[in-house]
Amino acid sequence: MIAWINFAILIFATLLFLYYYVLSVSPATREKIFGAGEYARCGQDRAIAIGFEMITVVSYVVYFFYPLATPLPDKFPWDLWISIVIAVAIGIPSIWLMAVGMKDAGEEAIRPKKEHSMYGGIYAKIRHPQAEGEVFIWLVIALLLNSPFLALFSFVYFPVFLLMCFAEEQDLLWRYGDAYAEYCKRTGAFFPKSGEA
Repeated sequence: MIAWINFAILIFATLLFLYYYVLSVSPATREKIFGAGEYARCGQDRAIAIGFEMITVVSYVVYFFYPLATPLPDKFPWDLWISIVIAVAIGIPSIWLMAVGMKDAGEEAIRPKKEHSMYGGIYAKIRHPQAEGEVFIWLVIALLLNSPFLALFSFVYFPVFLLMCFAEEQDLLWRYGDAYAEYCKRTGAFFPKSGEA
């Protein structure tokens, strides 16, 4: 029973994470529709999204202790240290990319600001470094927990993050107009465009 309740929480927390994050990356659109104050509300929605994201992480840990009865084995067929090595190999560049993206985005990473300008740093090469790094974190956690089921479930977050990036880009096009459209032409979403160093 606990396993199914936890799995339901994981599903709902994932959906609510997506919902509130999409709301949080739409300040310009929301301001156009609802008026002033939407940038602050987007910051609140971002905090709520992060809360649901943390619930998904807790659900992963709970799953380790209360797994669902599935045809998959409870653990990978190899020793735990192999899962840890794979997790570290994925986790280090993912965390680095996410951290650099947050540093270069500044306060905008947590709280959208109307007066914020377009980014420099790593954003001169790729448009979504935080998402690109963050999307792998669930797989890293699944590997550290040595769970094949969670490793497979982690792939749910790839379309979730693609949807979030798409929503953010729509608002940024509204917010910055032609300047953002030109930026998109010269900058890859997740990888530098060919010819970029």
